[in-house]
Amino acid sequence: MTETTKFGGPENDLSNQKPGETTAFLSSSSNLVSSEKHTERVIVITSGKGGVGKTTTTANLGMSIARLGYRVALIDADIGLRNLDLLLGLENRVLYTAMDIVEGQCRLDQALIRDKRWKNLALLAISKNRQKYNVTRKNMQNLIDSVKELGFHFILIDCPAGIDVGFINAIAPAQEAVIVTTPEITAIRDADRVAGLLEANGIYNVKLLVNRVRPDMIQKNDMMSVRDVQEMLGIPLLGAIPEDTNVIVSTNRGEPLVLNKKLTLSGIAFENAARRLIGKQDYFIDLTSPQKGMFQKLQEFFLGED
Repeated sequence: MTETTKFGGPENDLSNQKPGETTAFLSSSSNLVSSEKHTERVIVITSGKGGVGKTTTTANLGMSIARLGYRVALIDADIGLRNLDLLLGLENRVLYTAMDIVEGQCRLDQALIRDKRWKNLALLAISKNRQKYNVTRKNMQNLIDSVKELGFHFILIDCPAGIDVGFINAIAPAQEAVIVTTPEITAIRDADRVAGLLEANGIYNVKLLVNRVRPDMIQKNDMMSVRDVQEMLGIPLLGAIPEDTNVIVSTNRGEPLVLNKKLTLSGIAFENAARRLIGKQDYFIDLTSPQKGMFQKLQEFFLGED
């Protein structure tokens, strides 16, 4: 085993933790994918432009992958404006953050919050709302390295908006990226800029997720199609998510769309994108006329037959 990175002092050396502490997230489900056969993947969810749905995407992709049996860690790297805990309904359980680890106030396992519904999903906030950009790239890299050692298969980093120091720190430990955009020219231009910065920083495995798609506007030529957006950016398409008012409802309830008993089309689209991300699916949901059989098949797969 590689040497464990230390944060702040000996109390944060993960190698000093008791056996049950670091495995608490990983031992509660018997049908999890074996970590011996899986290399951990660090994926940053980014966009450049704010308000396009990065945090919603991170929550739903992470939850979907966890439901498929993988161990997933979600990192909220939006320093000062964190929201991922709200979307997961974990806001009242954030006692420690990565900044507390760096400053020697707690251990990594104390800052990781296990989801109450799926025990193989955990959340780590980088900082509390009052804190500023005092996490360095080295801190971020060391943090992710330590999370890897806990046996997570997927580490999804919710990147802050913009391309300043917060963006640079968030992408530092990632090997892959998902760029989220909407079919708007301003969001597409920002996504194109981000794609260039990712490549400049050595991240070449990039996929595109187009959010808030409205087929009715596309048919009237009032909105660019998903194909148009993908061709403009030249990035492989991961998925397309239709506009859905249920996003607001799920956010207020602290429950990702993919947990709804009756999945909406957007929920199925997120499940579809998650399965494509892990390589288990190669087809897309038709946003204009989804086949009833496919809808029922996906719903039965994730929720079971009535």
